[in-house]
Amino acid sequence: MALKKGDKAPSFKLYNSEKKEVSLDEYRGKNLVILFFPMAFTSVCTAELCAMRDNLADYNGLNADVVGISVDSPFTLAKFKEDQRLNFPLLSDFNKEVSTAYGSLYETFALGLKGVSKRSAFVVDENGIIQYAEVLENAGEQPNFEAVKQALQTTGAPA
Repeated sequence: MALKKGDKAPSFKLYNSEKKEVSLDEYRGKNLVILFFPMAFTSVCTAELCAMRDNLADYNGLNADVVGISVDSPFTLAKFKEDQRLNFPLLSDFNKEVSTAYGSLYETFALGLKGVSKRSAFVVDENGIIQYAEVLENAGEQPNFEAVKQALQTTGAPA
């Protein structure tokens, strides 16, 4: 069943690219933009995450933190983050549990790869409730970042 606005965001604990555990609970009291992406070092994922990097101040201004999640290992994500100079955490869902809980997992992806995160965007408010959910079937598309910002503007961001 797909997650939608008003649903409680599934809890998670994942390792970031610095090999530290990060949980959804750590973001209570702030809005959180969660971006699931298929694979580090691919063209569309790089473009998407670099666009977020370049516009991070807009999201921070809306009382929002941002995390990127993929099934890549923490080691791959560390290299990707360094190479692209990403300024927000990348979390490894290597075991595919969080991607599954958010309805963001391809059974079969390109080249016959099994269990790859679908490109998705979620806005979770300060109380852990989903205010925006977009799961893309076409990995060549990017989330609607204007709709993400609009959701953040209506979730009680400071005036």
